[in-house]
Amino acid sequence: MTETPPPEPTRRAVKSFVLRAGRMGTGQARALEDLGPRFLIPYTPELLDLEAAFGRTAPKILEIGFGMGDSTATIAASLPGNDYLGIEVHTPGVGALLKRIGEGSLGNLRIVQHDAVEVLDHMIADASLDGIHIFFPDPWPKKRHNKRRLIQPGFVAKLASKLKPGAYLHLATDWEDYAGQMLEVLSGEPALVNTARDYSARPDYRPLTKFEKRGLRLGHGVWDLIFTRV
Repeated sequence: MTETPPPEPTRRAVKSFVLRAGRMGTGQARALEDLGPRFLIPYTPELLDLEAAFGRTAPKILEIGFGMGDSTATIAASLPGNDYLGIEVHTPGVGALLKRIGEGSLGNLRIVQHDAVEVLDHMIADASLDGIHIFFPDPWPKKRHNKRRLIQPGFVAKLASKLKPGAYLHLATDWEDYAGQMLEVLSGEPALVNTARDYSARPDYRPLTKFEKRGLRLGHGVWDLIFTRV
């Protein structure tokens, strides 16, 4: 008698985030209600027309995991000639950035509240971006959790495919071990070339975060990596 093999376990899709609870402030909730319809782009499994989304032709920069959006808003305000598309899953962060958009009348920002991997796979065309920012992703500091880090070879190859030739990928972290992994992974991607010998100086457009300022006062390091698409 032939035994029936046990069913294979269901594989869970890899996500680019961990969903954590967070409180919504009154201002964030109001911004989500009032400004969401204009500045939030719903996730759909079809290519996004970036020029139509922003209503103009301009360099398009993608930011993955913008947190509460302070740096994102500052960059967008200082470089109004660029358009910025932010991806974030946490509702309080989305509400906070929408609030900043309203306060600063920032017409060059749009947001997709969804998993970055699926957005890249289905909404972003190959060779369509002028830059990608990933600032201070979750470091997963315990060694047994390192495999959960966002910056892995497959993901970096996906990022590179979305960049135009000559476009840039800018990462930053305040964990030295993660910085080393980032440098190794990015250096191993044949479609990317480092703009520095190893780590880059922080470019003027990336503002210091309050956590970064505190860390620097305590003697902690911050590492920026900027690679370009060949």
